[in-house]
Amino acid sequence: MSTAGHETAANAPTAGEYIVHHLTQWNTSGHAQKDIIDFSILNIDTMIFSVLMGVLGLFVMWRVARSVTSGVPGRLQAAVEIVLEMANDQAKGIVHSAESRRFVGPLALTVFVWVFLMNSMDFLPVDLLPLLWQTVTGNPHAYLRVVPTADLNGTLGLSIGVLLICLYYNVKIKGFGGWVHELFTAPFGSHPLLYPVNFAMQIIEFLAKTISHGMRLFGNMYAGELIFMLIALMGAAWTVSATGVSLFIGHVLAGSAWAIFHILIVTLQAFIFMMLTLVYIGQAHEAH
Repeated sequence: MSTAGHETAANAPTAGEYIVHHLTQWNTSGHAQKDIIDFSILNIDTMIFSVLMGVLGLFVMWRVARSVTSGVPGRLQAAVEIVLEMANDQAKGIVHSAESRRFVGPLALTVFVWVFLMNSMDFLPVDLLPLLWQTVTGNPHAYLRVVPTADLNGTLGLSIGVLLICLYYNVKIKGFGGWVHELFTAPFGSHPLLYPVNFAMQIIEFLAKTISHGMRLFGNMYAGELIFMLIALMGAAWTVSATGVSLFIGHVLAGSAWAIFHILIVTLQAFIFMMLTLVYIGQAHEAH
């Protein structure tokens, strides 16, 4: 091996360094983020790709709405109609107020499409956009993560948004006084000695639903992202030898199989997030 070859091998990152680099956000702190969640900094890549996927979803819906036909629909129109009908059916089954469904139905559709598109960023080759970003910036160590839902800050932001909508409907449906009364009298009764316990249980319930809502989506997408990186390392480790060729074949087979299986995960996680959103909003309409 030449001297240049030795230098290239020496400068190549280890498997651990490769994974850590790809799991580090481009953020406002200017350095690697040490914690999975840190509200003191802003993850710029999560914001950018979240907005891009939102704009893409709106654009697709707008184009379909403009070209909709009463005749035989095209493939895209048929797909959108299936998703729209699914979201409306689920909203009708959970939220019984026709007035509320005028907002909740489109909200369910928006949540499903947006989360699905953000999840789908995981299908891009692991190194594609990070390498393009490093080329553009001229910094070989520049950070970039392209899956917004694999960032806990992003998924908790979504779940907090759902929490705010639930609080709005609690007040709208029950009145501010009625909701406050429920906070202190449910679930154990209206005895004054039970007020502190009831209030604590209500706050714990709101927090538990919000945190679990965000962490469920994050956990599944983070694990999927990590598996894609491990499969990519198999392909990077190949050499002209029996072991190296076996690793490359394993990389191709495992990558193909996981990508196909991941289609189910991406869709299922978007559906679950939408359903939990509807369930929590539906619970805000119910009195204890």
